[in-house]
Amino acid sequence: MGFIDAILHLLNFAAPAAGLAVLVGLMSSVVDRKKPLALSFMARLAVYFAVGLVVLAGGLWYFGRDGMMATYTAMVLAVATGHWVLGRGWR
Repeated sequence: MGFIDAILHLLNFAAPAAGLAVLVGLMSSVVDRKKPLALSFMARLAVYFAVGLVVLAGGLWYFGRDGMMATYTAMVLAVATGHWVLGRGWR
C-alpha cells in the first residue's frame, strides 16, 4: 500500500465521525437556540469528532475490522452523550 492509499484509508475511516460531528453540531445550533452554549461551534465539532474517532478506534480494536454496525451505534450514542454533557442536560 502506498502513501496515498494509506491517507485515503485514514480519511475514509474518519469520515463517519466527521459527518456525525457536523450533523450534530448543525442540528444542536438549530434545536438548542435558546440555551447559551458553553463552547463555540468549532470547539463542539472538535469534541464530537474526537469522541467519534475514539469510539471508531475502539471498535476497530475490539472487532478487528472497521465498519461494524455495533461500532456505528456506539459512536452515535457516545456523541449524543457528549452533546448532552456539553449542553448540561442534567440541569
